[in-house]
Amino acid sequence: MISIGTLSANRLWGEFSSVRTAHATTTLVTTEDRLIMVDPSLPAMALQARLNERTGKQLSDITDVFCTTLRPVHRRSIGAFPHANWWCSEAELEAYSRGLEDMRDAAGRIHAETDDMAADMDQLKKFRPCSAQFSRQVSFYPLSGPSPGAAGLLLTPATQTIIVAGDAAVTAEHVQRGQVWEGCHDTAAALETLTDLLEIAEIIICGHDNVMITSRPWI
Repeated sequence: MISIGTLSANRLWGEFSSVRTAHATTTLVTTEDRLIMVDPSLPAMALQARLNERTGKQLSDITDVFCTTLRPVHRRSIGAFPHANWWCSEAELEAYSRGLEDMRDAAGRIHAETDDMAADMDQLKKFRPCSAQFSRQVSFYPLSGPSPGAAGLLLTPATQTIIVAGDAAVTAEHVQRGQVWEGCHDTAAALETLTDLLEIAEIIICGHDNVMITSRPWI
């Protein structure tokens, strides 16, 4: 765990408008020959500090970046990894690209395309669809519902099953209550995914919260 995320507003706490700056949970997954940063959400300077505090590594050491979704908060500092491979699910990349194209077409009709939109499109061109596995113990794992192509990573070390779940498990409290984030693309699919997560994973890394252990009874 590099940085524990938070929601801008948590309806389970009675918050219905933004009261803080949202950022996603950022995780570093290490294989024999790769350092995979998942959801680089903090500003680059803060992320560099957290990475060094947790691991002694530098941003320049990262070989791969994986985004569980292309929502901007999950890739806030991805520009700090110009030499890494950028990965997301193929379905997410296609859906987000189509959305941006539609926005650009609409903006073009009123001559209103923004620099932010152009920068977003440039970023998407650098992403590659993720393959099935990064290594024998690190696998791509689709997580239907939170966004059109949401996906996480399934980690299978010798004694545990861990899923880096992104917004499929938005906070531990949501999971404990059997609820999904209200901003999900497909709520019914997200609820099915949450059920699968609880059946498969002993440890879930939440999208905007800390790690939770599913095999332990919650009080």
